[in-house]
Amino acid sequence: MSPTIGRRHFLVTALAAGVVPLGAAPGQAFQNSDIRYGFSGQAWMGPTPEGKPWPGNIEEGIREVGRVGLDGIEPFRNHIVKYLNNKAPLKAQLDRAGIAMVSCSNGGGGMETNFIDPARAKQAVADHVAFARDFIKYFGCTAFKFNMGGRPRDNVMTKDQLKTLVSALNDLGRQTIEFGIRAAPHPHLWGPMEREHEVRYVLDNTDPRYVWFTPDTSHLTLCGMDPLVIMRDYFSRIAEIHYKDCLPKYRGNKVSPTQEMHRERNLYEDLGTGGVDLKPIHQLVLARKYKGWISLDYDSPRPGDGSGTLEENVMRNRNYLADVLKITTLKPPVLGHSACKMYCEPSKI
Repeated sequence: MSPTIGRRHFLVTALAAGVVPLGAAPGQAFQNSDIRYGFSGQAWMGPTPEGKPWPGNIEEGIREVGRVGLDGIEPFRNHIVKYLNNKAPLKAQLDRAGIAMVSCSNGGGGMETNFIDPARAKQAVADHVAFARDFIKYFGCTAFKFNMGGRPRDNVMTKDQLKTLVSALNDLGRQTIEFGIRAAPHPHLWGPMEREHEVRYVLDNTDPRYVWFTPDTSHLTLCGMDPLVIMRDYFSRIAEIHYKDCLPKYRGNKVSPTQEMHRERNLYEDLGTGGVDLKPIHQLVLARKYKGWISLDYDSPRPGDGSGTLEENVMRNRNYLADVLKITTLKPPVLGHSACKMYCEPSKI
């Protein structure tokens, strides 16, 4: 066996078993249980009260996630673009807060995200491999959760487009596993893995040595699936999990809700809303001895939606973990120090 093949075999088998290889120590320092719980950096993004987009205040997000007793934060690339060439200050902030980076999703300027157009997919693969190697790996992450761009204009994924997606994911995962990162595409509303037949096609036709996935309990439900069934059927392919809820009316839908509907009312509801039966899902996760991250994946609260401050939004969902799912590994929260009411001010860092 050649040294290259031997290392690849070790990485694939170790990651599939939930073992963090040597050399991934930075994120491991904060581990207090087999399952760690994080929060999406998206919550500290949002538009400003004046409606102007900005890349968010990931610095305040890091501090707040540490204060509420969670284990990590999961930003998007556009949240951390100013740290791309200077990662140490961001790592220092995570260390001070006592948390780790869950993973870092894709997006933002200078990164191709179209995985279904053959003319663009090759560049998407190259950009994602470089980001995983040059940024995510530095923080000790072992999975790369990423979205895959939008759906075709007619909203129909053709067999050729699915084949292009499969080929690109195999190519991406074959390269990232060489340095210890599991490629974990994220089935998402309005993306190329939206409906059940698309999710199953991609997972059935990608190489399990190279491609995992990031199931989201709300997105799977909003896209007409039973998240318990999908997660059970493909449990060995799970690299990371997102917990969130939705309205019960979306269970078993035949047509996914639209982006316009999401603009009218946030489709992503607090845990316990009732669209997702989270208890049996969490029982499955425990029974299968999952080892990895579960991230509470939420957007910013919206003015006038009655959900309260950002801290109150985070705490409601954090408390569901402790009070309903009976998770005992979270650190005690320290409240009342949030720099944010509804929205954070842009960071000066």
